[in-house]
Amino acid sequence: MYWLTKVFRFYCDGFRSMTIGRTLWIIIIVKLVIIFVLLRIFFFRPAMSHLSPQEKQNHVADELLQPKSGLLNESSGQIHVVPIH
Repeated sequence: MYWLTKVFRFYCDGFRSMTIGRTLWIIIIVKLVIIFVLLRIFFFRPAMSHLSPQEKQNHVADELLQPKSGLLNESSGQIHVVPIH
């Protein structure tokens, strides 16, 4: 357990004495907030939020259990890409 506190103090001292690195870490944190919070709020809304839990279960089960036609080669078991026209 002593080595864990030693590593923690090493990183704390390193971050404390940073000058340019601190600015870079702030930029990284701001970018992560934009990516994971703002994009999630505005672009990736939950698709099944209006469904009840039972309806969600049924929908997921239907999607998982029904194979999509044309994607799986039955004889070889290989997946191939179907061109979109």
